[in-house]
Amino acid sequence: MKRIAVMTSGGDSPGMNAAIRAVVRTALEHGVETYGIRQAYAGLMAGDFELLTSVEVSGILQRGGTILQTARNEEFKTPAGQKKGLRRLNEHQIEGLIVIGGNGSLTGALALHKMGIKVIGIPGSIDNDIFGTDMAIGVDSALNIILDSLDRLRDTASSHQRAFVIEVMGRNCGYLALMASILGGAEIVVTPEKPFTMQEIAQALEDAYVRGKSHAIAVLAEGAPYKATELQEFLDKQTNVGFEVRVTILGHIQRGGSPTAFDRLLATRMGVKAVQVLLEGESGKMVGLNGRKMDLIPLEEAVSQLRPISESYFEMARFLSR
Repeated sequence: MKRIAVMTSGGDSPGMNAAIRAVVRTALEHGVETYGIRQAYAGLMAGDFELLTSVEVSGILQRGGTILQTARNEEFKTPAGQKKGLRRLNEHQIEGLIVIGGNGSLTGALALHKMGIKVIGIPGSIDNDIFGTDMAIGVDSALNIILDSLDRLRDTASSHQRAFVIEVMGRNCGYLALMASILGGAEIVVTPEKPFTMQEIAQALEDAYVRGKSHAIAVLAEGAPYKATELQEFLDKQTNVGFEVRVTILGHIQRGGSPTAFDRLLATRMGVKAVQVLLEGESGKMVGLNGRKMDLIPLEEAVSQLRPISESYFEMARFLSR
């Protein structure tokens, strides 16, 4: 194998650049050229390829986002779009492809694998919902951003004796919300897996007030059955909560910023492993963290389901909030 390509796809996550750097420099170590595909599957179909050398990936280890940029694309989900992508890979004489991204991105990688291109996936998603890996690139960085924000909000909540509702990302998976609630000392957490009612949230905040606390925190995943603004309106009408309630939606601030040391190391290990197994002839697999080891899992299995959250964490969040 003399020429491979790498792309980042779907939502960006801190550490993607570290993975790109690892892919390029590991390939160079083996005498293999690496082409970067810009704008994910849209760029693949358009033939937006660029040769990446050691110089192009110098100084990107600490940068958030992705130098290759990313995009979501509906056309590639069609057989015609996939054939167009395959044609562009053949035109550039690409023998292997590494796709860094979430569930949808890895589904596209699986489609290319079935069409005969050797493909290895790397999990990159702040939601940590990718099956087959203990952690995905970007999760640790996003969680640290959430915790920093939560700590800051608690300071002002205590100063004014208020309750704060903090909405975090997690449309289909409540991992970030749950971990933030445990590590940030929240009174209650609402996730897609455990969708407490608005009345139950009001009760949790009231209980904190009655116990004499100077503040209270509720963490809400964006995949909750109601919006944060709807919860604000409901709580404003409750006369027994005790606290004045404020809502903060963190939004895309959770995706940006420099990756943590953990994410830099995870992304680097995954990038190195992806190139190594690709050059060994593997295809249709995803690199995953299993304890301390890097394992391979079939892409078909990785995209077939979401990574479940251990029930023990929900139980932990419940009794630690008392």
